[in-house]
Amino acid sequence: MKSKFLILLLLFSPLNLLAQYNGNDFSVCVSGVYTTSASIFLNPNSSDFELRNQSFDIEDIFNPGMELSYRVSEPLILSLNVEYIKKTKTAPNLNAFLSGTIVTLDVEDGFFMIPFELTAYYVLPVSTQRFKFLMGGGAAYYYGEFIRKVGDAEVTNLEHDNAFGIHVSVTTDYVVTDYLFIRFQMKFRDPEFTVKSRYNKEEVEYQDHLITLPQEPFETKVNIDGVTFLLGAAFQF
Repeated sequence: MKSKFLILLLLFSPLNLLAQYNGNDFSVCVSGVYTTSASIFLNPNSSDFELRNQSFDIEDIFNPGMELSYRVSEPLILSLNVEYIKKTKTAPNLNAFLSGTIVTLDVEDGFFMIPFELTAYYVLPVSTQRFKFLMGGGAAYYYGEFIRKVGDAEVTNLEHDNAFGIHVSVTTDYVVTDYLFIRFQMKFRDPEFTVKSRYNKEEVEYQDHLITLPQEPFETKVNIDGVTFLLGAAFQF
C-alpha cells in the first residue's frame, strides 16, 4: 500500500514536471497550422434574414505560425502566438451590370488575418520526461482584411473593427533532446471580424466585356469557425 502511494506521489509531483524541461525556461516553436474551415458573410447587414446569414465557405486553410513561451513555474507556461493566414477561392459571388442586365460573376474572394494570441498552459501531472500533456486557454486580438479580385480590379479595405476572442487548446509535446521537442496541438477558436471595403475601379474588363462595378462602400464579415491543428518543432533555451 505504501509503495503504491509513493508511486502516485512521484507521478503527480512537480519534480516530475521539472525533469521534462531540463532547466530551460524559454522556447520558440515554429509550426505549420491547418484550419478546417472559414465562413465569409457577403451581406451581414441585409434586412433579409436568409441573405444576412448566407455564407461563402472556404476550407483547408494552411498557414505558418510561431510561438514564444516562458515557463513561469513548474506547471505554468505563458506564451505569445502569431500566425499569418491568407486564403482565397473563386466562386460566383458578385452581381454586376452588363448591357443593362444583372449578371453573376466569378470572383476571387478570401481573407487575410494575423492573430495575436496570449495563452496560459498548464502542464498536466501525468506528463513524463518524454511526453508532456498541456491544457491551454487565453485571449487574442485578430487583425483581418477582406480580399476580392474581379479581373484587374480589387477591393480596398477602408475600415476594420477591433476583433477580440478567446481560445482553448489541447497540446502534446514529445521531447527529442534537451533542447528540442515536437509539438502537436488541437485548438478551438472562433475569430470574427468585419471590414468595410470598396472597389478600386469603376469599370473592369471581364471575359471580353466591360463591367460596371458598384462604387458604394460595403461591409463583409469573416468568421474562422473551424478546428485548428498545429504541428511544429520547438527549441528550448
